[in-house]
Amino acid sequence: MIARTLIRSQRFSRGFATHAGPNTALPAVLHLKTGQSFHGRSFGAPRSTFGETVFSTSITSYTESMTDPSYRSQILVFTTPLIGNYGVPNNKAPIDLQDVGVVMESEGIQCSAVVVADVAEKFSHHAAVESLGSWCCRFNVPGITGVDTREITRLLRDQGTTLGRVAVGADASAPAPTPEKYWEPSTENLVDQVSTKIPYYLNPNGDVRIAVLDFGAKANILRSLIRRNAAVTVLPWNFDFNTIRDQYDGLFLTNGPGDPRHCMDVALKLRKTLSEWGKPVFGICMGHQVIGMAAGLEAYRMTFGNRGHNQPVLALASAGSIKAGRVYVTSQNHQYALKLTDPFPAGWEPFFINCNDSSVEGIKSTAESGKKVWGVQFHPESAGGPLDTMEMFTDFLAECRAHRLTTPVDLTDSFKDYAAPRLQEVSVRA
Repeated sequence: MIARTLIRSQRFSRGFATHAGPNTALPAVLHLKTGQSFHGRSFGAPRSTFGETVFSTSITSYTESMTDPSYRSQILVFTTPLIGNYGVPNNKAPIDLQDVGVVMESEGIQCSAVVVADVAEKFSHHAAVESLGSWCCRFNVPGITGVDTREITRLLRDQGTTLGRVAVGADASAPAPTPEKYWEPSTENLVDQVSTKIPYYLNPNGDVRIAVLDFGAKANILRSLIRRNAAVTVLPWNFDFNTIRDQYDGLFLTNGPGDPRHCMDVALKLRKTLSEWGKPVFGICMGHQVIGMAAGLEAYRMTFGNRGHNQPVLALASAGSIKAGRVYVTSQNHQYALKLTDPFPAGWEPFFINCNDSSVEGIKSTAESGKKVWGVQFHPESAGGPLDTMEMFTDFLAECRAHRLTTPVDLTDSFKDYAAPRLQEVSVRA
């Protein structure tokens, strides 16, 4: 009996969690342009940075949030108290019929800094290979812990998304920057920074050809297409799709960071596409806003946006798997939205509305228009978040396949000389 107990104990003798590393934290402080400062200690890269301070209410999936290109140049405050408890996995994956080269949402951390109440000193997960702190160090991203994220979140909800600076080490004891020193990311075209620079293929032998305009695509959007056997060509955000549109069965517009008004030229090109090309078009997040601007709607900056995995939206119309009158729980990450106007532009109707703030969460072409165009502000592919609307990818590709039966595509290969690059790593601004 004693021998069996000893043998059993040896099998489980390893620790149940891995230490995140030596505690060599420097002092750190989060300064907001509105005058508030929050003092804590650093983890991650020992450097200071500017950014736009936003909060996310997501409870899990911090690795997916931090690698989402829509968080480009933002100081990300997690409302969940404990972050880092399951570490960070190896981010390498095959490029095949099931995956696109990464486990997370891009190859690197996209946010400029991370703010948490309590960073985990130990992490435990079968797939974890490093701690949150060491991962941030590798990508030169600073973090601050030991601050009251509840108070920060209440401030951001009351006064709106606010420019900030994370000061680390010697910078933490220096005075807060004067208002004119804060950097405003929305003045820059962040989409151009995160979009692919050259076209590339995924699953080239799929049974339906989809062009993807990449405004900063999350990897799970591309996974969701290829796992439904779509042959995907990913294009730079400002590529003129009209020059090659007859080679494709559908057009997909992805998420992306920043102000959609930087993409007005794309919206004008898309307006020509929508008026002359009768095949299905689907847009998510930034892609949804670009479709809205092409339809004649105006995009505006929300007070603090919606970021998290628990946003309820009400379907106002039915389409495919979506049923009018039902509430869907969605994953979101956006600062801008489309204005709800009455009347709506001809040929268009609201598709979803947010149950919390009544903002527009989706638009679609009307049945009378003869078009098959949808845009949604939320993320049906989640990663992380609920899967309530995941079947919208199936609906979109079903319409593309139906159109392919009646309107065959031109099988010219416009990009045969391009190799398939990996999803691009991006650096963060000092």
